[in-house]
Amino acid sequence: MCTALLRSRRYALALLALSAAHAAAAAPPEFLTSPDPAAASLPFSEAVRSGDLLFLSGQIGTVPGKTEVVAGGIAAEAEQTLKNIETVLARHGAGMGDVVKCTVFLADIKEWPAFNEVYRKHFKPPYPARSALAASGLALNARVEVECIAHAPKR
Repeated sequence: MCTALLRSRRYALALLALSAAHAAAAAPPEFLTSPDPAAASLPFSEAVRSGDLLFLSGQIGTVPGKTEVVAGGIAAEAEQTLKNIETVLARHGAGMGDVVKCTVFLADIKEWPAFNEVYRKHFKPPYPARSALAASGLALNARVEVECIAHAPKR
């Protein structure tokens, strides 16, 4: 009995040491910035890679290189927002098919059906998990903002 207990303790210690070594070897988060000069002064990263996950900051329907939202209402803004997400994902080695979770902020929740029409053009089944909520006061008076998490191991 004493020998079995000693073996189980050795096994537990070995397992603990292996777990600690794995945790120590995990890479620290990588904070990724945009090459877009318009984003240089913003106080956040465009994305953060932590392990195999890529966390995107919220995107709105701005035209790249500018700090103004596209004209045309929710459909035009949703289209540009999702294009901006595609651009950020591609810049960091991922695509829309790698997205596992989205959070959608709408200035008017009544625009949810119109947003969904555009969303379906950019995401195909199986869809990522998603939350949608109304939020007043989005940046630059945007109608929609979307943040995403992607499973995107470094390639």
